[in-house]
Amino acid sequence: MYLDYAVPFLICFPFLIAVLLLISGKSRIGNAFARIGAVVILITSAAFFVAKLMNGFSVSDRLFTHTEIADHVILGGEILLMAVVVYLCVKYKKYWISLLSIVPTAAIVYLEQTAAAEEIEHIFLDRLAMLMVLLVGIVGSLIIIYAVGYMEGYHNHHKEVQDRRNYFLALLFMFMGAMFGFVTCASLIWLVFFWECTSVCSFLLIGYTRSDEAVNNSFRALWMNLLGGAALVCGIIYFYHTVCPTLSFRTFINIIPQMTPSIGVLALIPVFLMAFAALTKSAQLPFSTWLIGAMVAPTPSSTLLHSATMVKAGIYILIRLAPLMNGNITGTVVGFVGGLTFLAASFMAVAQSDAKKVLAMSTISNLGLMVACAGIGTPETVWACVFLMLFHAVSKSLLFQLVGAVENSLHSRDVEDFHGLLYMLPKHAMFMFIGIAGMFLAPFGMLISKWSALKGMTDADNVLTVIFIVFGSAVTSFYWSKWMGKLIAHPHKTKQVKDVTEFGEMFSFWIHALIMLLLCVAFPFVSGSYVGPMIASDDLMRYVDPALTTGTMFVLVGLLLLVFLIPLILYLTEKNNASTKKPAYMGGINTGDDNGFVDSFGEEKILWVSNYYFEDKLSIEKLMKPCQALAFAALLIIGCIMGAIALSVIGGVM
Repeated sequence: MYLDYAVPFLICFPFLIAVLLLISGKSRIGNAFARIGAVVILITSAAFFVAKLMNGFSVSDRLFTHTEIADHVILGGEILLMAVVVYLCVKYKKYWISLLSIVPTAAIVYLEQTAAAEEIEHIFLDRLAMLMVLLVGIVGSLIIIYAVGYMEGYHNHHKEVQDRRNYFLALLFMFMGAMFGFVTCASLIWLVFFWECTSVCSFLLIGYTRSDEAVNNSFRALWMNLLGGAALVCGIIYFYHTVCPTLSFRTFINIIPQMTPSIGVLALIPVFLMAFAALTKSAQLPFSTWLIGAMVAPTPSSTLLHSATMVKAGIYILIRLAPLMNGNITGTVVGFVGGLTFLAASFMAVAQSDAKKVLAMSTISNLGLMVACAGIGTPETVWACVFLMLFHAVSKSLLFQLVGAVENSLHSRDVEDFHGLLYMLPKHAMFMFIGIAGMFLAPFGMLISKWSALKGMTDADNVLTVIFIVFGSAVTSFYWSKWMGKLIAHPHKTKQVKDVTEFGEMFSFWIHALIMLLLCVAFPFVSGSYVGPMIASDDLMRYVDPALTTGTMFVLVGLLLLVFLIPLILYLTEKNNASTKKPAYMGGINTGDDNGFVDSFGEEKILWVSNYYFEDKLSIEKLMKPCQALAFAALLIIGCIMGAIALSVIGGVM
């Protein structure tokens, strides 16, 4: 029973640390609070996961059925969040956005006060929830440890930004507490509160610098996420009054497939509304711009939003809804929007030279693939979605942190300035290589998961989504190869770079890299012993795990060794043959180091090699609006269809 109280601890403890950080102000004591708090959360979440794994998972667990005090706290929190949003909207004259908070909050408070009393579990800890707890706990804690050191270098580099680092760290902790609540709550009322909490925290993080751009981008993120929250509230109220008078999330998931044909059709409406909310949170078209705008915030904020927390909240909801979307119009449209986002964002990433924008577009792209997998809703695509989420969280968290650390040292985050990073910051280049390899190379799980997703979509006869995935994957390989080539290219000239990376940042790099390599090696074991049974559970769908065996593990280890051994062998071979190597022809007299030549006028020229970015064809400005229009049209059509279904069913009943 003591394990059950780990969840309230993981939810409440980050908020306690946030309060201590706000009280302590900018000081070493505050940094100590942050580091200690992050370590405690990391250890607790990992120990909780292991203990729960050893004690087993039971779908009959009904935890915290009597939570009157907590319900009042949640209700007060809803009202407090609304007050914060209204105050800031009035302050910055964004009055209409406040309505997206006032109306849903009033509706959910009214529902909670008028709903019939029922005993439901408020926390449930199945395999999916515990996997999310582990992901948020480990990756989120490492991001905070990294942030403590990073913010020192950030404010040394950005003197124009007011130093409010403890406020920033407090928001990171609040965000983590809200995410722990979100992925474990079984009450639809609690789900709404934690959803709104993550939305407000992300809004405040994006606006940290208080520049005009940061303020505008933060309010864009706020209204898009509040719109999703409004859809979530509408779905819950509609479900309660039309389908089943309960506020249990588990009942919502399990009862809809058992509905009679007429009511079952009507039940697709709350499923669509919840899926729509998830699309906004996961930054899918036409709502992708809020995540791109989040790049104005300091790197730890971008890392937290893009890797294991904010955007994964939408994926978590869609995985829960996947069995309810399989084979119906909601799943078809969600799959279409996800596939379109994957393809469009991949093309737009090609045109970016700003490393954070590349990572942002790559995040949106990969989220699109996960959304498409959940929308198709077959067991194989859901299996692929789970592993895509795992590998993406670790890889993208590592890459965002590295870009921030390299920027503090190089004072640039342009990919072109990473030319020869292996010779300037070798450790950073090594970790960056692992992070990029994890995104698109064999034997890392992202590539294997894409293969599984492609097979599942082919088996489901979803031709359009298959086309999206095939071409999107090819484009993904293109922009990652460009970046990786820059890292290992021989530099134009020797450049001395002072490494200002602190111990906490380097510690986070090492742990992320080790987790990535361990995930790769243990891929078959994790699939067979955890993810497969998770998808076969009563809370998801019955599924036979793919044929990943112990022999597969040895193959993965061999491929992993080759990924690192081949470049090492080539490097040593080139080093040994350096004395006999002939200089390359360059249209002039080689200066002797293959970095330059003397032209016909006797002038020495430096040889510059740079990537091509297709800005005139594939830029965000060129592609975003047409793709937004296409996705909006698809969502509008299904919205009209759902409205027609509701009217016809209601008319038939009357």
